[in-house]
Amino acid sequence: QVQLVESGGGLVQAGGSLRLSCAASERTFSAYVMGWFRQAPGKEREFVAAISREIGSTYYGDSVKGRFTISRDNAKDTAYLQMNSLKPEDTAVYYCAARPSPYVSRRYGDYDYWGQGTQGDA
Repeated sequence: QVQLVESGGGLVQAGGSLRLSCAASERTFSAYVMGWFRQAPGKEREFVAAISREIGSTYYGDSVKGRFTISRDNAKDTAYLQMNSLKPEDTAVYYCAARPSPYVSRRYGDYDYWGQGTQGDA
């Protein structure tokens, strides 16, 4: 079972930046597609970004495209989400998720493992 721990959330001014990290307990981290989702109060969980296993192909939700960057370091078993030009509507709890599949998905139901979430406020 993969354990995921997010960090890096906080409060920043609109226009600022945050970098979230997601550390995995799994030594076969490279076997997992990694995704970031977010959930604001009263709203459904929303796809933010995902990255494929080895090649590192990236995918983004329309609302964050051009502002957020997902990356991974398989040697450190860690995924990252760099968030720039933050807007008030980016305020949410951010979750990282892992999917043991070669296929990237934008659906939160397709991810098997989740972190506890970290709050990001702008």
